[in-house]
Amino acid sequence: MLILGTATAGYLYYQHLNNNIRKGDRSAGGSDAKKSAPNAQGQTPLNILLIGSDSRNSDENVRLGGAKDDRGGDPHADVQMLLHVAADRKNASVVSIPRDTRVDMPACKDTEKHKDFPATNAIINEALGRGGGGCVLDTWEKLTGIYIDHWMMVDFAGVVAISDAVGGADVCVKQNIDDHSTKLQKGGSHLHLTAGKHTVKGEQALQWLRTRHAFGSDIGRSEAQHMYMNSVIRNLKDQNAFTDTGRLMDIAETATKSLKVSSELGTVKKLFDLGMELKDIPMDRINMLTMPRLPDPKDPDAHVVPDKAKADALWAMLRDDKPLDRKDDGKPATAPSATSSKGPAAAAPGSLAVSVVNGTGTDGRIAAKGRATEVVTSLKAKGFAKATTGSSTPSATSEVDYPKGAGAQGKSDAESVATALGLPLSAVKASDVKGLTLVVGGDWRTGASYPKQDPKATDPLKDTETVNGADKGACMDVYAPYRF
Repeated sequence: MLILGTATAGYLYYQHLNNNIRKGDRSAGGSDAKKSAPNAQGQTPLNILLIGSDSRNSDENVRLGGAKDDRGGDPHADVQMLLHVAADRKNASVVSIPRDTRVDMPACKDTEKHKDFPATNAIINEALGRGGGGCVLDTWEKLTGIYIDHWMMVDFAGVVAISDAVGGADVCVKQNIDDHSTKLQKGGSHLHLTAGKHTVKGEQALQWLRTRHAFGSDIGRSEAQHMYMNSVIRNLKDQNAFTDTGRLMDIAETATKSLKVSSELGTVKKLFDLGMELKDIPMDRINMLTMPRLPDPKDPDAHVVPDKAKADALWAMLRDDKPLDRKDDGKPATAPSATSSKGPAAAAPGSLAVSVVNGTGTDGRIAAKGRATEVVTSLKAKGFAKATTGSSTPSATSEVDYPKGAGAQGKSDAESVATALGLPLSAVKASDVKGLTLVVGGDWRTGASYPKQDPKATDPLKDTETVNGADKGACMDVYAPYRF
């Protein structure tokens, strides 16, 4: 009876936790990125989109966030981060996109509001109001070409609760800080700290995560958020929280009440397994940065756009499962040169049927006319007599796709096409295509051969705010008007 009673209580509590979890559709209908092929051990990378909502649709969120007049309005995704866990689970990367970034958004369907939204070009934090977390995920996939497995979302009240449950985080400011409302900048997080290190939790943790003006911009806010996240992970590791059953149950109770997740992630076991994926990654192999960006030509004072060359290189690193710290068996994590990899010899160029499609119509730009025909002509001059044009398929980056079932031979054939045109081997992908397909992307709008890339111009880590998980000495500068 004792065993049966204990088992029953455990099952009921497990069901209680499961019932706490709020769920939403993984995609709003616009997800079209390709999932990475498994490595030699059958492992695949794990990509999770972390979303912070500014919803004021509860008394507690209005109290914490202010702006009571916004109650009932569409929420914005003011925090957006992609967590990439390597296939071998030996490193992890986090990339933030500033909330004021202008991007192309796909058409999204909001199943809760029963409303359809057309594709548009807008500020990325608006995606949440166009179809929930699923539309944010679809927007990221469209921008990055990275397949995203899950999304997780938290609001103001959830941040406070989870921060208390995990014991807060250690943060640092170089000067006294008071993030208050001014004549030029209304609002403010009300964070008030003296210079030096502090442990913030609860409402003060929320203030830290929301501080923008005192850290100079939304870019500074992202850097402060990365500092906070690294500290939380360090503290949980130091406290052996991943193996402390009682502590885990407390965190689970709070997390399941505070998070909204994509539906396929919506059980306690799956959330627990997700947490375990991170516990053995060394802190010095966890790196966080903010997407490279440039002023938005439409509104340079308020908005930004991706720095295409650097951002595309960053997305390519994540798609190819390259670590941001470039500790990849001693080799730089940049795109490999266009030379053949080991495998069966490629078939003769004249025997390969290659379909060339024009994918240059991206980033709000009209497709470059005649690109597929121009590249077909170049391929035929190099011996690929069966090259033909295909249907237009917009793509930010150029790639050579081969059928997933074609194996090593298909890969070698695709690499021979890439080599002939100067494309890096990272552009070769196993895909659902029926035959060899060359997509001429937005990064190749002119010329018969793929343009050579300036390593400095495309280095996504150059002049970008990068925070390493092992750095306990990081400290934020405070913008002068917000010092006391």
